[in-house]
Amino acid sequence: MKHLLTLLEFSHYEIEQLLHISREFKIRHRVGEIYTPLLPGRVVVLYFEKPSTRTRLSLTSAAVQLGMHPVYTTPAELQIGRGETIHDTVKTVSRYASAVAARVYRHETLEEMARYSSIPVINALSDKHHPLQALADALTLWERLGKLRGLKIAFLGDVANNVATSLTLIGAKLGWEVRLIGPKQLWNYRLVDELREDLVRTGGNVYYSDSINDVGGVDGVYTDVWISMGFEKEAEERRRLLKPYQVNRHVMEIAGKQAIFLHCLPARRGEEVTDEVIDGVQSAVWDQAENRMHTAKAVYSYLLIFSNK
Repeated sequence: MKHLLTLLEFSHYEIEQLLHISREFKIRHRVGEIYTPLLPGRVVVLYFEKPSTRTRLSLTSAAVQLGMHPVYTTPAELQIGRGETIHDTVKTVSRYASAVAARVYRHETLEEMARYSSIPVINALSDKHHPLQALADALTLWERLGKLRGLKIAFLGDVANNVATSLTLIGAKLGWEVRLIGPKQLWNYRLVDELREDLVRTGGNVYYSDSINDVGGVDGVYTDVWISMGFEKEAEERRRLLKPYQVNRHVMEIAGKQAIFLHCLPARRGEEVTDEVIDGVQSAVWDQAENRMHTAKAVYSYLLIFSNK
């Protein structure tokens, strides 16, 4: 049974296949083919421990457009909120649904779900990884730049968070140069070590820097919020630590006119990014948001049809 927990479960060929399927869905959608009933009558359970805008709506819309029936639920609405085990819950869900997408606080929850599930488990965000976002990022870069391989991407700010990690993973699979630019306290060399084989295989490169000058000449400049859910108590310290890595006009000038701006959203305007950048001509954030829906359709289709052939 194939799951999507981190992107490490997928080869570079499978990731490219997912992106090609995503692009085909988007092309069809743009010419008016909104409903593509590949999975009529199938049920997907959307289990969310955290609130969401893009992840919830994109997974729901994608399911409906494929003819599926999405069932949204939270721990408070299930017996798991009263102490039922993950084992018992996911065993039950597996008898009703064809897939479960889970947005959780702890990545270990997803791993336990996958261990006992007889249906695909999709990571809709955890504290360590956000693979659905990375797929949408890659599709956006491909559309804007005309290629998937050999890109140079700079991520500024909290280089240890889940979005930066998943961007690095997909970059290693596709042969990108990923520059993780942020304070040394957040550098994670273990991640680079884990990707060593992929980097050798694809010719990619990942390195850390604490200088914004290293955005020079990149194809994409990416950032994310400085204070993710769970870090509210450290808010002021994180603002002080990450303030030098705000993406503003100066950073984009260093990057160059060819660079597009990326953000997974929601954004804290005036903190990690300024209005003139996120609303500027180099911004691709709304394409990213839309592409979450098309890549979700590809993930559903691949896990429930293609990977089972």
